[in-house]
Amino acid sequence: MPELRKDPIAGRWVIISVERGKRPSDFGMRVPQKKGGFCAFCRGNEHTTPPEIAAVRPDGSLPNTPGWSLRVVSNKFPALRIEGDLNISGDGIFDKMNGIGAHEVIIESPDHNLTLSTMPLKSVEDVLWAFYYRIFELKKDKRLKYVLIFKNEGDDAGASLEHSHTQIIALPIVPKSVHEEINNSMHYFNNKERCIFCDIIKHETASRIRLISENESYIALAPFAPRSPFETWILPKRHESYFAPDGKFPQLAEMLQQTLKQIDKVLNLPPYNMMLHISPFKDEINEYYHWHIEIKPTLTKTAGFEWGSGFYINPTAPEEAAEFMREAQI
Repeated sequence: MPELRKDPIAGRWVIISVERGKRPSDFGMRVPQKKGGFCAFCRGNEHTTPPEIAAVRPDGSLPNTPGWSLRVVSNKFPALRIEGDLNISGDGIFDKMNGIGAHEVIIESPDHNLTLSTMPLKSVEDVLWAFYYRIFELKKDKRLKYVLIFKNEGDDAGASLEHSHTQIIALPIVPKSVHEEINNSMHYFNNKERCIFCDIIKHETASRIRLISENESYIALAPFAPRSPFETWILPKRHESYFAPDGKFPQLAEMLQQTLKQIDKVLNLPPYNMMLHISPFKDEINEYYHWHIEIKPTLTKTAGFEWGSGFYINPTAPEEAAEFMREAQI
């Protein structure tokens, strides 16, 4: 019997179509092949990207030259631009403002063939530090209210370049999906005086049926109502409403890379989307919201029913997905 499940954080409903019961092999994933050719993100091509905003340069080399292990640059084709004023206005019942914000790219490695799951663990930690520092700098701009950090890995996940990279978009508004999470989390806290994320972590740690892995500071789990097969969340075990190192980035790097390795092993290097959700700048330190990383392999397509209803159909129960992931412990 299919199940309707409600995501307690986002408030959305999903259909767990257990009768379809897809296993990893049923998705028919093929190993992606590198296309090759010129790549602006590769070592030696620094002059073809916008100037560096930040970089990790172990050899002390000059900006915009080889010698880096990580670079942050502006997106060459930005969705939003940092220059100008918001000029919020209305056109009758319609609201609009200028497309003010920031759009940056973290080039995670000079090696075209490495990914977050295969690069040295210290490089993954450097990527997390880049997340932190860019959030810290961008929130100084009073026009901006939120920073969304996301990764599209693979053609089917929306990546236009195959060299591993993560994108940062700073926004003058809080995204709808985050706003829904915030509202539901605040409602839960007002009713129970507890963080819903902390309660979920406590429940999943006790039951262990959707628990994938854990270390001293972080947990990886399959959410109760996932939008798609093998959706995985990584959360800090203790309450943290904003993204900060607090001496634990090595453990987070370990958890993130291990989780991606498990996904690669179970699903044969699938395309995926990864998102970091944090608290909005105006209420960064709070008791009701919990930053987290969402990893969503691209295994199903969004079609008419999903667009028309807002429901997602997931053919793999999260309990089964978590079991497959646990069996693939790296």
